[in-house]
Amino acid sequence: MGFSTDAIHVGQEPDPSTGAVVAPIYQTSTYVLEATDKSKGYDYARTNHPNRKALERTVAKLEGGDFAYVFTSGMAAIDSVFRLLRPGDHTILSQAVYGGVFRLTTKLLVDFGLEFSFVDTSDLEKVRQALKPKTKMIYVETPTNPTMIVTDLDATSRLAHDNKLRLVVDNTFLSPYLQRPIEFGADIVVHSMTKYLNGHSDCTGGAVVLTRPDDAEKIYFVQRSAGAGLAPMDCFLTSRGIKTLAVRMQRHNANGMVVAEFLDSQPKVKRVIYPGLSSHPQHRLAERQQRGFGGMITFDLGSREAARNLLNHVHLCSLAESLGGVETLISHPALMTHASMPPEVRQQVGITDGMVRISVGIEDVEDIIADLDQALSHV
Repeated sequence: MGFSTDAIHVGQEPDPSTGAVVAPIYQTSTYVLEATDKSKGYDYARTNHPNRKALERTVAKLEGGDFAYVFTSGMAAIDSVFRLLRPGDHTILSQAVYGGVFRLTTKLLVDFGLEFSFVDTSDLEKVRQALKPKTKMIYVETPTNPTMIVTDLDATSRLAHDNKLRLVVDNTFLSPYLQRPIEFGADIVVHSMTKYLNGHSDCTGGAVVLTRPDDAEKIYFVQRSAGAGLAPMDCFLTSRGIKTLAVRMQRHNANGMVVAEFLDSQPKVKRVIYPGLSSHPQHRLAERQQRGFGGMITFDLGSREAARNLLNHVHLCSLAESLGGVETLISHPALMTHASMPPEVRQQVGITDGMVRISVGIEDVEDIIADLDQALSHV
């Protein structure tokens, strides 16, 4: 069946006991056993529950994976993936990776004997040069947050598999509606479901989608042992949000292009970074491996003061850390999402003090542009 049909029906079948079109929220911590060695498939909500199992089926289907596990946040999901590694193992990551991933790897996981190299993964030769005998994984954001660099998934997956490595792709910025990394050879896809999958800014969540049974078994072991599985109410909210994923992404995509073109025409904007613009260095690649360019745009106003002036004068756009909601969200990466990166690292990867990131919502695009226009008058 088609994507929209799967998003509405897979894992979201009517309740068999009552016929309810929307399955109930199983707000319970434990389940009665029929005997000491017999259950109905559930025993304790930390290990599994019907809402979680249903959501995992949906996410696996939409991403084209064989297995999926959902967690309390995107970072909890990403942390579980790095637990596939062992002390001494090396991972290559996209250079301008999300600040939370940079913090997790450089401030926490290195203490457990893991090694990380941050590389411009849009340059396959640089990825190849970063390979080491102990390299086990390539971790890619495409587009990157917030520099919007696009990585060639097909070429990177072939390099990974030629060297017997796992390719992990963070698909948060595009969602499976606009990009399906597994179709290009990715072994694992991760999401902050807080963003586009949920789409309504009302709960956090993360997902790991897998193709290999051995990896799936290990991720499930982490989920139930570490206790970071997503709770029933949050699973219910995310499942409800996913039902409208296709129509939301169509509007995010359309609005994103209009807003990018508007910003690109403004003399006070020094640079717009959006894969949908022909000026983007990987525009053709994005056309080839994505079904659209999405609602994430980064633009540079030239200085921290100029960025502050714009951000302090928006009205419709919400100054907030997150992205992917139906409302337009705007942020300053250097002060917010990537504040954990040292200034010299931000400079190296291209996150400037004048950079602004906008997650274009699904409001009337004329209203979004009017708000940006009046805010730019203060720059």
